[in-house]
Amino acid sequence: MSDDLTGQTVELLQTLIRNRCVNDGTAESGNEVRNADVLRQFLGDTGLDVQQYEPTPGRGSLVARIEGTDPDAPSLCLMGHTDVVPVNESGWTHDPFGGELIDGEVWGRGAVDMLNLTASMAVAFRHLARTGFRPRGDLIYFAVADEESGSAHGMQWMADHERDAIWADYVLTENGGLHSGSSEAPYVGINVGEKGVAWRTLRIKGTPGHGSAPFKADNALMTAAAVMQRIGEYRPSPRFHELWRTKVATLGVPPEVQRELLDVEAIDAFLDTLPAGAASHLHACTHTTFSCNTIGTGGSDRLKHNVIPDSIDVGVDIRTLPGETADDVDAHLRAALGDLYDRVDVQIVMNDPASISRTDTPLWDALARSIAKPFPTARPTPQLVVGFTDSRVYRQMGAVSYGAGLFSPDLDAADFGRRFHGHDERIDVESLRLTTGLWLDVARDLLG
Repeated sequence: MSDDLTGQTVELLQTLIRNRCVNDGTAESGNEVRNADVLRQFLGDTGLDVQQYEPTPGRGSLVARIEGTDPDAPSLCLMGHTDVVPVNESGWTHDPFGGELIDGEVWGRGAVDMLNLTASMAVAFRHLARTGFRPRGDLIYFAVADEESGSAHGMQWMADHERDAIWADYVLTENGGLHSGSSEAPYVGINVGEKGVAWRTLRIKGTPGHGSAPFKADNALMTAAAVMQRIGEYRPSPRFHELWRTKVATLGVPPEVQRELLDVEAIDAFLDTLPAGAASHLHACTHTTFSCNTIGTGGSDRLKHNVIPDSIDVGVDIRTLPGETADDVDAHLRAALGDLYDRVDVQIVMNDPASISRTDTPLWDALARSIAKPFPTARPTPQLVVGFTDSRVYRQMGAVSYGAGLFSPDLDAADFGRRFHGHDERIDVESLRLTTGLWLDVARDLLG
């Protein structure tokens, strides 16, 4: 791939980072229309019809299409989200919205989640359009808002209201492309599935009173603290899904470690011996997880030093394994909270089940051939991602959706994982070059 295309990817990524499309979960945040406008201008010289959609003021998404020559041929969508999560700027070494190129890496919020892929997809799509690529099936570029907070102003709205504009048989989105295994048997991970997301708000009720007389008070905040403590201490049993054995086989760890990871009776004790980073990821792959991440006043105006609160909301991020339902989530909460369960009103915020796409597809084969171009001995390996992406909505629509990409073999997987929603997020230029090339190769292979 030419240095010119890599340079375009770098420059476009820098611009998307600098637009500060920060999604804090409120309808007024995001302002993804900034990035949609940039991408519309970037694709403007292709001569293609580019459509923007704005279901909520400022929450803009963009769709562009190269029409296929055969209406019966399968279609491919390159989908990237344009929003990023909030940032604590004091924890960063460099400006999180500077988009600076430092020592071969582009720094900034969204550099790995997932503006790097959104930018590289746009560059590949524009290059194909400008060079006269005539696909058999439609090639679609979809830059979508609001992935970071549940997709109500983005992918879910588009699926509900503009399905024909975004429908594709096959979808490539975030986030795969990391190398694993040994030098004799190298692998590149492709995310073919993801855990379910079952966000819950737990409302704890109490009795208001004066803070100067707390003895025997029914303090909702104190009860909420006990609720959070029990959830934090809850240890659900491990459960191995269909992709776990493949995951373990491609980790490149000794046989004795593999045996521990594949033993449902031994895995928990083994994870307790590992460093936090590795233990956290492997635990999330094999357990339903619960994380108390927000606390609010439960409808009251605000908390006050001298008022015993009567209502507290605790936001819990619950991630479910394949096959688990809303009833299973409720059973987990009952087990975790015990006698405190009756003190809690459970409110459903999101309830999307785990989803997995099959791998016996032409898209999987195209990925395998495209990965082999720069890495002849590497093979794609299917993985289940522990977060959620907009793939889940495409799978609900009936599409096959993979999280892909192609990063430098020098990129450490653990270090890369810490950059998601963390400090000092950045991506190296070599990975941008490889990923832009991957989109070009897969589109030509599958649709050419």
